[in-house]
Amino acid sequence: MTTVPTAPFHNGSSVPQLGYGVWQVENDVAADVVRQAIEAGYRHIDTAASYRNEGGVGRAVKASGVSREDLFITTKLDNGDQGFDSAKEALAASLAELDMDYVDLYLIHWASPQRGKYLESWKALIELQQEGKARSIGVSNFPLEQLEEIIAETGVVPVMHQIELHPEFQQAELRAYHAEKSILTEAWSPLGQGGDILQNPVITEIAAAHGADAGQVIIAWHLAIGNVVIPKSVTPARIVSNFAAVQLELTAEEIEKINALDRADGRIGADPANPGF
Repeated sequence: MTTVPTAPFHNGSSVPQLGYGVWQVENDVAADVVRQAIEAGYRHIDTAASYRNEGGVGRAVKASGVSREDLFITTKLDNGDQGFDSAKEALAASLAELDMDYVDLYLIHWASPQRGKYLESWKALIELQQEGKARSIGVSNFPLEQLEEIIAETGVVPVMHQIELHPEFQQAELRAYHAEKSILTEAWSPLGQGGDILQNPVITEIAAAHGADAGQVIIAWHLAIGNVVIPKSVTPARIVSNFAAVQLELTAEEIEKINALDRADGRIGADPANPGF
């Protein structure tokens, strides 16, 4: 079986660099496709309370026959559950849905600055890690200001920051800060949305040169620049082909060509500073 590289956390743990995401996957569908993903070789599964499919993920893990210790499971704190006590209760609810004693990584899903609860939520995550219910803790969709604040106020640095990141929106400033603080960068919507990036002539030319598809090229680029990446697909063939991207090695010149696709206006998701939810 293809071996997925691991990326080290600053706390001594590590994460498979290629994972499988289940955003917008219905609960019953998740039970099937996550099982398929595990059969294909994925050992890192990314879900969230707001996806409403943690139960399906848990059933898939049980059905897979793979030891829980050999899997890396991430879930996330829903915005409406932010706050110290409510965050702790939320992870208990997620663990019940997943039918697990712990998650490998628990993330605050959005800073949601207008709520003003991200700091107390982070303090709750610190305690949850101390209790062994989350082996590692991190954040998702935090503006730099809020990321700096939780570190300054608690002294605890997230192991991971999951953010929108793809060839047309590369988040150089945040990635530089992550590198300075030994925070891993994880990319959501790594292939963009709507297929436009997959049609980019730079990507398709590189794909043709390798006998690969455009999605594999973009995943290989993420891996090459050190991102953790969680592509999502419910198509069996695509689940398998995305996993095969770990075998694709891009040249330095090809990586630079993809780096040059970055655009200031490339964001396609909500702005973490003002997400509107």
